[in-house]
Amino acid sequence: MRLLLLCVFWLWAGTLPQPPAGAFAFERTMRVDYFHTGGPTSGETFSLDRVVNDGAWAGSRTQLIDPTDLGPYQFEVRDAAAGDLLYSRGFASVYGEWETTAEARTLHRTYHESLRFPWPTRPVRVVVRKRQKDGAFTDVWSTDVDPTSRFVNMAPPVQAGRVRSLVESGPPEAKVDLLLISEGYTEAELPKFQADATRLVEALFAQEPFRSRRTDFNVRTLELPSPESGVHRPNAGVHRRTAVSAEYNIFDSERYVLTLDNRALRDAAATAPYEFIEILVNERTYGGGGIFNDQATTSVGSAFSEYVFIHEFGHHFAALADEYYTSDVAYETGGVEKKVEPWEPNVTALHDPAALKWRDLVTPGTPLPTPWSKAEFEKHSRAIQERRREIRKRNAPEEEMDALFREQQAWEETLLKGMKYSGAVGAFEGASYEPRGLYRPEADCIMFTRNRVGFCAVCRRAIGRIIDLYSK
Repeated sequence: MRLLLLCVFWLWAGTLPQPPAGAFAFERTMRVDYFHTGGPTSGETFSLDRVVNDGAWAGSRTQLIDPTDLGPYQFEVRDAAAGDLLYSRGFASVYGEWETTAEARTLHRTYHESLRFPWPTRPVRVVVRKRQKDGAFTDVWSTDVDPTSRFVNMAPPVQAGRVRSLVESGPPEAKVDLLLISEGYTEAELPKFQADATRLVEALFAQEPFRSRRTDFNVRTLELPSPESGVHRPNAGVHRRTAVSAEYNIFDSERYVLTLDNRALRDAAATAPYEFIEILVNERTYGGGGIFNDQATTSVGSAFSEYVFIHEFGHHFAALADEYYTSDVAYETGGVEKKVEPWEPNVTALHDPAALKWRDLVTPGTPLPTPWSKAEFEKHSRAIQERRREIRKRNAPEEEMDALFREQQAWEETLLKGMKYSGAVGAFEGASYEPRGLYRPEADCIMFTRNRVGFCAVCRRAIGRIIDLYSK
């Protein structure tokens, strides 16, 4: 029933109730910074850091209420007096990912996070809500904000670097605004950053649905020169200090790249109009990361940088889940017990095939669940992962990793293209780090492998819906 209601909600998204006229002054963005803390004895807590002017509002002025039901968290901005809903968005966070690691059972940590929305013209209540196991949201924190308070810093943000335009399609409020940030580029290497940004953006717009929707995007770059080339790679013994502190080995995963310095990231990004961010890391080592409505990153020098850029943007932009399940990850998975239906649009627990959330896209005649060469794939993948760990243990040249990935790509493409239901939309078991109990829509997708197949039909639809949300 919940899925049916969600579909109906989408059909009527264009007529969702909107806040009263004059609720926002769109010349400015309000940014609420807070600390998100947790651990084995304290539980989950929030504390306000500051409220600041984050520059001109780049988002839609008409699509203010989020109908997507995406994200493990959601925030709402409500009129403090009347309680009217003025703005909402779903999101994920570094804290939310850390909460699923083994470390969270033994250590306490605090992460800095931000909520951004149009500048309100009256006092508001900002509410953070968390998704529970049954899929419903419950309030976990709120704070009242009076935009005229002396404790709200209305000064414009400090300009952090040079902004250049790569794709200019129209005013920010009518387009998706993507900002690419340089990280680990020296002043002399900034022309390389522009070339890297152009290359990666063109790779993104070569994929559907981005190719067909290119005119719905603005893409800008932010040049933040570093004193040295490269970024912090602690497991390799390479130490750097950079403008927004992007680093490898997040949660001790050799390929996971993020910044944990949210304040530095937001202060720098406020230099340009933006809704989505991808940090380009000037490194040869394979790596990247993506968190829904938070950040995405990619290293630019790997042989598979274009794939990483697109894959991680899929996480950040459209809340797409990882569909792979045989690679090493830092997260603790749930085992083989009955799974809760995931909130991500491209993964399902398939409790009821008749109610599959992409049932309308299933290829006629395709059984649910859908048979595929799963055992053969897993056997080959285990061997690849063992060789991958050995390469990293030796700190071998990155060319060895590139060669391994090309070998893996060639084998997987042959296998996954040659099956009975290759190219069909169904429900293929093995997804979101789980070999059993979770299913992906197609045998292959850019969210599953590094193969040259692009996004599956379900992911393409999910991306298109987010483009609609931010470009109308």
